[in-house]
Amino acid sequence: MTRSSNDASTTQRRTMHPHRRVGAGEVPACLVVLQGQRLGQRIDLGDQPLIIGRAPEAEFQIIERSVSREHCRITREPAGYRIKDLDSTNKTFLNDQPIIEAELKDGDHISVGSCVLKFMDRSSVEARYHEELYQLATADPLTDLYNRRQFLELIDREIARAANYNRPLTLLIIDLDHFKLINDQFGHPNGDLVLKNFALALRDHSREDFIIARIGGEEFAIVLPEHGLSEAIRFADSLRRAMAELEFQLNDEKKKITVSIGAATWLPSMASTSDFMRAADEQLYRAKQAGRNRVCSTASE
Repeated sequence: MTRSSNDASTTQRRTMHPHRRVGAGEVPACLVVLQGQRLGQRIDLGDQPLIIGRAPEAEFQIIERSVSREHCRITREPAGYRIKDLDSTNKTFLNDQPIIEAELKDGDHISVGSCVLKFMDRSSVEARYHEELYQLATADPLTDLYNRRQFLELIDREIARAANYNRPLTLLIIDLDHFKLINDQFGHPNGDLVLKNFALALRDHSREDFIIARIGGEEFAIVLPEHGLSEAIRFADSLRRAMAELEFQLNDEKKKITVSIGAATWLPSMASTSDFMRAADEQLYRAKQAGRNRVCSTASE
Protein backbone atom coordinates (compact mmCIF):
# COMPACT_ATOMS: atom_id res chain seq x y z
CA MET A 1 0.00 0.00 0.00
CA THR A 2 2.57 2.50 -1.13
CA ARG A 3 1.66 6.16 -1.22
CA SER A 4 3.78 9.04 -2.35
CA SER A 5 4.91 11.30 0.47
CA ASN A 6 4.07 14.42 -1.56
CA ASP A 7 0.50 13.44 -2.51
CA ALA A 8 -1.22 16.81 -2.15
CA SER A 9 -4.70 15.27 -2.09
CA THR A 10 -4.04 12.92 0.82
CA THR A 11 -6.49 13.51 3.68
CA GLN A 12 -5.30 12.74 7.19
CA ARG A 13 -6.66 12.61 10.71
CA ARG A 14 -4.24 13.26 13.51
CA THR A 15 -6.02 11.39 16.31
CA MET A 16 -7.53 7.93 15.91
CA HIS A 17 -9.78 6.71 18.65
CA PRO A 18 -9.96 3.07 19.78
CA HIS A 19 -12.96 1.10 18.64
CA ARG A 20 -15.99 0.67 20.81
CA ARG A 21 -19.23 -1.11 20.08
CA VAL A 22 -22.27 1.12 20.07
CA GLY A 23 -25.40 0.30 22.03
CA ALA A 24 -28.86 1.80 21.90
CA GLY A 25 -28.86 5.59 22.16
CA GLU A 26 -25.07 5.90 22.06
CA VAL A 27 -24.46 6.86 18.41
CA PRO A 28 -22.78 10.29 18.36
CA ALA A 29 -23.23 12.96 15.73
CA CYS A 30 -20.65 12.48 13.03
CA LEU A 31 -19.17 13.52 9.71
CA VAL A 32 -18.81 11.02 6.87
CA VAL A 33 -16.46 11.61 3.94
CA LEU A 34 -18.50 11.59 0.71
CA GLN A 35 -15.69 12.78 -1.56
CA GLY A 36 -11.94 12.69 -1.04
CA GLN A 37 -9.14 10.24 -0.32
CA ARG A 38 -10.93 8.83 2.75
CA LEU A 39 -14.21 8.02 1.09
CA GLY A 40 -16.56 6.51 3.68
CA GLN A 41 -14.44 7.52 6.69
CA ARG A 42 -16.44 8.44 9.80
CA ILE A 43 -15.41 11.24 12.20
CA ASP A 44 -17.33 11.22 15.48
CA LEU A 45 -18.18 14.63 16.95
CA GLY A 46 -18.07 15.14 20.70
CA ASP A 47 -18.00 18.05 23.12
CA GLN A 48 -14.58 19.32 22.00
CA PRO A 49 -14.26 21.63 18.97
CA LEU A 50 -13.07 19.98 15.77
CA ILE A 51 -10.72 21.95 13.53
CA ILE A 52 -10.61 21.06 9.84
CA GLY A 53 -7.54 22.29 7.98
CA ARG A 54 -4.13 21.64 6.45
CA ALA A 55 -2.08 22.01 9.64
CA PRO A 56 -0.77 18.84 11.33
CA GLU A 57 -2.45 20.02 14.54
CA ALA A 58 -5.92 20.00 12.95
CA GLU A 59 -8.18 17.28 14.32
CA PHE A 60 -9.20 16.49 10.73
CA GLN A 61 -6.27 17.24 8.46
CA ILE A 62 -6.60 17.70 4.70
CA ILE A 63 -3.25 17.99 2.94
CA GLU A 64 -4.35 20.07 -0.02
CA ARG A 65 -3.07 23.43 -1.25
CA SER A 66 -6.55 24.91 -1.53
CA VAL A 67 -7.21 24.25 2.17
CA SER A 68 -6.07 26.78 4.81
CA ARG A 69 -4.06 25.64 7.80
CA GLU A 70 -7.10 26.21 10.02
CA HIS A 71 -9.96 26.26 7.56
CA CYS A 72 -13.10 25.86 9.67
CA ARG A 73 -14.24 24.77 13.13
CA ILE A 74 -17.20 22.68 14.28
CA THR A 75 -18.40 23.23 17.85
CA ARG A 76 -21.13 21.72 19.96
CA GLU A 77 -23.68 24.04 21.54
CA PRO A 78 -26.78 23.31 23.66
CA ALA A 79 -28.98 23.40 20.57
CA GLY A 80 -26.68 21.29 18.39
CA TYR A 81 -23.57 21.75 16.25
CA ARG A 82 -22.35 24.87 14.44
CA ILE A 83 -19.70 25.37 11.79
CA LYS A 84 -17.61 28.51 11.42
CA ASP A 85 -15.21 29.49 8.65
CA LEU A 86 -11.86 30.62 10.11
CA ASP A 87 -11.09 33.30 7.51
CA SER A 88 -10.01 30.62 5.06
CA THR A 89 -8.59 31.63 1.67
CA ASN A 90 -11.02 29.56 -0.40
CA LYS A 91 -14.05 29.60 1.93
CA THR A 92 -16.11 26.90 3.57
CA PHE A 93 -19.21 25.76 1.73
CA LEU A 94 -22.39 24.40 3.29
CA ASN A 95 -24.73 22.78 0.79
CA ASP A 96 -22.77 24.50 -2.00
CA GLN A 97 -23.15 27.98 -0.46
CA PRO A 98 -20.20 29.89 1.11
CA ILE A 99 -20.74 30.52 4.82
CA ILE A 100 -19.16 32.49 7.64
CA GLU A 101 -21.05 30.64 10.38
CA ALA A 102 -24.10 28.38 10.36
CA GLU A 103 -26.04 25.77 12.30
CA LEU A 104 -25.54 22.20 11.09
CA LYS A 105 -28.61 20.13 10.28
CA ASP A 106 -28.88 16.42 9.62
CA GLY A 107 -27.82 15.66 6.04
CA ASP A 108 -25.89 18.92 5.44
CA HIS A 109 -22.91 18.73 3.05
CA ILE A 110 -19.70 20.56 4.03
CA SER A 111 -17.13 21.26 1.30
CA VAL A 112 -13.52 22.07 2.23
CA GLY A 113 -11.27 22.10 -0.82
CA SER A 114 -12.10 18.95 -2.78
CA CYS A 115 -13.26 17.11 0.36
CA VAL A 116 -17.01 16.78 0.91
CA LEU A 117 -18.33 15.76 4.33
CA LYS A 118 -21.87 14.84 5.30
CA PHE A 119 -23.13 15.81 8.76
CA MET A 120 -25.31 13.24 10.53
CA ASP A 121 -27.11 14.20 13.71
CA ARG A 122 -27.05 11.87 16.73
CA SER A 123 -30.76 11.18 16.29
CA SER A 124 -30.31 10.12 12.67
CA VAL A 125 -31.24 6.54 11.76
CA GLU A 126 -28.67 6.83 8.97
CA ALA A 127 -25.96 7.64 11.53
CA ARG A 128 -26.68 4.44 13.43
CA TYR A 129 -26.74 2.43 10.21
CA HIS A 130 -23.43 3.91 9.08
CA GLU A 131 -21.88 3.25 12.49
CA GLU A 132 -22.75 -0.43 12.26
CA LEU A 133 -21.39 -0.71 8.72
CA TYR A 134 -18.21 1.12 9.71
CA GLN A 135 -17.64 -1.16 12.69
CA LEU A 136 -18.13 -4.27 10.57
CA ALA A 137 -15.70 -3.01 7.93
CA THR A 138 -12.93 -1.79 10.22
CA ALA A 139 -13.05 -3.73 13.52
CA ASP A 140 -11.69 -7.16 14.40
CA PRO A 141 -14.83 -8.97 15.64
CA LEU A 142 -13.06 -10.79 18.50
CA THR A 143 -11.02 -7.99 20.09
CA ASP A 144 -12.84 -4.87 18.80
CA LEU A 145 -9.48 -3.41 17.77
CA TYR A 146 -8.83 -2.29 14.21
CA ASN A 147 -8.62 -5.20 11.78
CA ARG A 148 -5.64 -5.74 9.49
CA ARG A 149 -7.24 -4.08 6.49
CA GLN A 150 -8.07 -0.90 8.38
CA PHE A 151 -4.68 -0.94 10.08
CA LEU A 152 -2.91 -0.96 6.70
CA GLU A 153 -4.98 2.00 5.56
CA LEU A 154 -4.30 3.99 8.73
CA ILE A 155 -0.57 3.31 8.86
CA ASP A 156 -0.30 4.31 5.21
CA ARG A 157 -1.80 7.70 6.06
CA GLU A 158 0.48 8.15 9.08
CA ILE A 159 3.49 7.43 6.86
CA ALA A 160 2.33 10.08 4.39
CA ARG A 161 1.96 12.61 7.22
CA ALA A 162 5.34 11.74 8.73
CA ALA A 163 7.01 12.03 5.34
CA ASN A 164 5.29 15.32 4.44
CA TYR A 165 6.11 17.01 7.74
CA ASN A 166 9.32 15.19 8.66
CA ARG A 167 7.75 13.89 11.88
CA PRO A 168 8.83 10.74 13.77
CA LEU A 169 6.75 7.58 13.49
CA THR A 170 7.38 4.20 15.12
CA LEU A 171 5.73 0.81 14.71
CA LEU A 172 5.54 -1.99 17.29
CA ILE A 173 4.61 -5.53 16.34
CA ILE A 174 3.63 -7.63 19.36
CA ASP A 175 3.27 -11.41 19.55
CA LEU A 176 2.02 -13.50 22.49
CA ASP A 177 4.67 -16.04 23.49
CA HIS A 178 3.76 -19.75 23.29
CA PHE A 179 0.13 -18.94 22.55
CA LYS A 180 -0.36 -22.24 20.71
CA LEU A 181 0.13 -24.04 24.04
CA ILE A 182 -2.81 -22.10 25.49
CA ASN A 183 -5.08 -23.28 22.68
CA ASP A 184 -3.77 -26.83 22.90
CA GLN A 185 -3.99 -27.10 26.69
CA PHE A 186 -7.12 -25.07 27.47
CA GLY A 187 -9.01 -25.02 24.15
CA HIS A 188 -9.78 -22.29 21.63
CA PRO A 189 -12.59 -20.63 23.65
CA ASN A 190 -10.07 -19.94 26.43
CA GLY A 191 -7.57 -18.82 23.82
CA ASP A 192 -10.13 -16.31 22.51
CA LEU A 193 -10.71 -15.10 26.08
CA VAL A 194 -6.98 -14.45 26.45
CA LEU A 195 -6.92 -12.47 23.19
CA LYS A 196 -9.93 -10.36 24.25
CA ASN A 197 -8.46 -9.51 27.66
CA PHE A 198 -5.05 -8.88 26.15
CA ALA A 199 -6.60 -6.42 23.68
CA LEU A 200 -8.32 -4.58 26.53
CA ALA A 201 -5.01 -4.35 28.38
CA LEU A 202 -3.29 -2.98 25.25
CA ARG A 203 -5.87 -0.21 24.99
CA ASP A 204 -5.69 0.63 28.70
CA HIS A 205 -1.91 0.92 28.53
CA SER A 206 -1.79 2.99 25.33
CA ARG A 207 -2.41 6.63 24.55
CA GLU A 208 -5.58 7.61 22.72
CA ASP A 209 -3.72 8.71 19.59
CA PHE A 210 -1.98 5.34 19.16
CA ILE A 211 -3.35 3.09 16.42
CA ILE A 212 -3.88 -0.42 17.82
CA ALA A 213 -4.81 -3.41 15.69
CA ARG A 214 -4.96 -7.17 15.64
CA ILE A 215 -3.09 -8.08 12.46
CA GLY A 216 -2.90 -11.88 12.85
CA GLY A 217 -3.96 -14.74 15.10
CA GLU A 218 -2.01 -13.70 18.21
CA GLU A 219 -0.15 -10.82 16.59
CA PHE A 220 -0.92 -7.19 17.32
CA ALA A 221 0.48 -3.87 16.13
CA ILE A 222 0.67 -0.38 17.59
CA VAL A 223 1.53 2.73 15.55
CA LEU A 224 3.01 5.56 17.62
CA PRO A 225 2.69 8.93 15.82
CA GLU A 226 5.15 11.62 16.93
CA HIS A 227 7.31 9.03 18.73
CA GLY A 228 10.95 8.45 17.90
CA LEU A 229 12.52 5.05 18.40
CA SER A 230 14.01 5.61 21.87
CA GLU A 231 10.72 6.93 23.28
CA ALA A 232 8.81 4.07 21.63
CA ILE A 233 11.21 1.49 23.08
CA ARG A 234 10.60 2.83 26.59
CA PHE A 235 6.86 2.51 26.02
CA ALA A 236 7.26 -0.99 24.54
CA ASP A 237 9.26 -2.20 27.50
CA SER A 238 6.75 -0.81 29.99
CA LEU A 239 4.03 -2.52 27.96
CA ARG A 240 5.97 -5.81 27.99
CA ARG A 241 6.36 -5.67 31.77
CA ALA A 242 2.69 -4.78 32.28
CA MET A 243 1.53 -7.66 30.08
CA ALA A 244 3.77 -10.10 31.98
CA GLU A 245 1.89 -9.23 35.19
CA LEU A 246 -1.54 -10.03 33.76
CA GLU A 247 -3.24 -13.15 35.11
CA PHE A 248 -5.71 -15.10 33.00
CA GLN A 249 -8.22 -17.44 34.63
CA LEU A 250 -8.32 -20.49 32.34
CA ASN A 251 -10.68 -23.13 33.66
CA ASP A 252 -9.46 -23.60 37.26
CA GLU A 253 -5.92 -22.43 36.60
CA LYS A 254 -4.31 -18.99 36.59
CA LYS A 255 -1.82 -18.36 33.81
CA LYS A 256 0.56 -15.55 32.92
CA ILE A 257 1.64 -14.92 29.34
CA THR A 258 4.61 -12.91 28.12
CA VAL A 259 4.98 -11.01 24.85
CA SER A 260 7.78 -10.36 22.40
CA ILE A 261 7.93 -6.97 20.66
CA GLY A 262 9.70 -5.74 17.54
CA ALA A 263 10.12 -1.99 17.05
CA ALA A 264 11.10 0.00 13.98
CA THR A 265 11.00 3.67 13.07
CA TRP A 266 9.97 5.02 9.68
CA LEU A 267 12.90 6.03 7.48
CA PRO A 268 12.80 8.04 4.24
CA SER A 269 14.73 5.21 2.57
CA MET A 270 11.73 2.89 3.04
CA ALA A 271 9.81 2.57 -0.22
CA SER A 272 6.49 1.35 1.16
CA THR A 273 4.38 0.35 4.13
CA SER A 274 5.60 -3.21 3.55
CA ASP A 275 9.21 -2.11 4.16
CA PHE A 276 8.16 -0.48 7.43
CA MET A 277 6.29 -3.56 8.63
CA ARG A 278 9.08 -5.87 7.51
CA ALA A 279 11.61 -3.91 9.59
CA ALA A 280 9.47 -4.27 12.75
CA ASP A 281 8.73 -7.92 11.96
CA GLU A 282 12.45 -8.70 11.66
CA GLN A 283 12.97 -7.25 15.14
CA LEU A 284 10.10 -9.36 16.47
CA TYR A 285 11.82 -12.44 15.04
CA ARG A 286 15.04 -11.42 16.82
CA ALA A 287 13.14 -11.09 20.10
CA LYS A 288 11.71 -14.58 19.65
CA GLN A 289 15.10 -16.05 18.77
CA ALA A 290 16.74 -14.36 21.76
CA GLY A 291 14.43 -16.10 24.23
CA ARG A 292 11.11 -14.20 24.03
CA ASN A 293 9.67 -11.77 26.62
CA ARG A 294 11.80 -8.89 25.34
CA VAL A 295 11.85 -5.86 23.03
CA CYS A 296 14.19 -5.74 20.05
CA SER A 297 14.57 -2.72 17.79
CA THR A 298 16.47 -1.45 14.77
CA ALA A 299 18.65 0.59 17.16
CA SER A 300 20.04 -2.62 18.67
CA GLU A 301 21.18 -4.09 15.35
